[in-house]
Amino acid sequence: MSEPDDGTFGACAARARRRLPRLFADYIDGGAHAERAVRRNRRAFDRIAITPRGLIDVSRVDLTTRCFGQDWRLPVMLAPVGFAGMFHAEGEQGAARAAAECGIGLGVSTFSIAPMERVAAIAPQAMAQIYVFRDRGLTRDMLARAAACGMDGIIVTIDTAITPVRERDVRNGFRDLARPSIAQMAGLARHPRWLAGMARRGAPGIGNLAPYTTERGVMAQARQMAAQIDPTLSRDDLAWLRGVWTGRLIVKGVMHPDDARSARDAGADGIVVSNHGGRQLDASPATIEVLPAIADALEGRIDIVLDSGVRRGADVVAALALGATAVSIGRPWAWALASGGGAGVAQAVRRLEREIADVMALAGVPTLDALRAGGSGLVWGP
Repeated sequence: MSEPDDGTFGACAARARRRLPRLFADYIDGGAHAERAVRRNRRAFDRIAITPRGLIDVSRVDLTTRCFGQDWRLPVMLAPVGFAGMFHAEGEQGAARAAAECGIGLGVSTFSIAPMERVAAIAPQAMAQIYVFRDRGLTRDMLARAAACGMDGIIVTIDTAITPVRERDVRNGFRDLARPSIAQMAGLARHPRWLAGMARRGAPGIGNLAPYTTERGVMAQARQMAAQIDPTLSRDDLAWLRGVWTGRLIVKGVMHPDDARSARDAGADGIVVSNHGGRQLDASPATIEVLPAIADALEGRIDIVLDSGVRRGADVVAALALGATAVSIGRPWAWALASGGGAGVAQAVRRLEREIADVMALAGVPTLDALRAGGSGLVWGP
């Protein structure tokens, strides 16, 4: 089977792979084990068809939506992506400018090179992605920082009890070394444009975690802090979070209706249906395959964002027809950032916006309400 066409994001990825050292290009592209879940996420969308409709006024297509208590210009958010500040000198701040310009949602990774405070100052709609650490005091401090910089929502990730083998990262020594090896340094030197941008910014570190680590350098800090993620995370911990965080609570990494109901019952305001872009359980089903059952279980009581594998406007339309409030994109904006900075992210999002509008017009659904009302009758498959 041929790979689905990723359109503008595929072009961004090709440019990014030429510009980035392999260490970081493989980090973006890679998945767990045999990377079957990465491919499955895309191929599942390729099996979905959308029925064209006519005799409907589609002279104006409205993509505005309300999700996670925020008003977005289109039903898309930038998912939290770790280490984005290593892909381009503009880093997370460039992505934040693009999100603010395009009027979409934004998640700030715990492993963000830029501190959440700097990102929130650019994009008021930013939400902090949170891992629950073994040291609950550390987690409390991150929550306090999120509140202090005006964030009204957090995204707690629940699918990372462990980090599985990601073979590309193993081959490249990503996170395994406290500092770059000679081979890694040689690989970095073969990309002078990227290296010059990094050099102008100064010595990199995981700025968002700087208060909590004694290590120096991105890889050593990542290794130390990843080991602090609590593998005992349970429903009780969601209830604890709900008790200490007064803003919106979003649960990311939901792939089963029972987990969706548990999140809702613990007081979550929304969920993100995600298999971590195929970076956790390689045998996972595609997110679009499990979305309808999860939407049925939640009965429209909280917002659902569909993550993992979204590349084209038709993917967005299909996800909304099958029960999602909006979608999130991770690798696509990382590629766009690496290839063109914040302006590259904004340009890619605008092209996705045009594709969504095209598909909705040709499907005869000029508003998102009309799309959702048409529901699964509009699509068939996977």
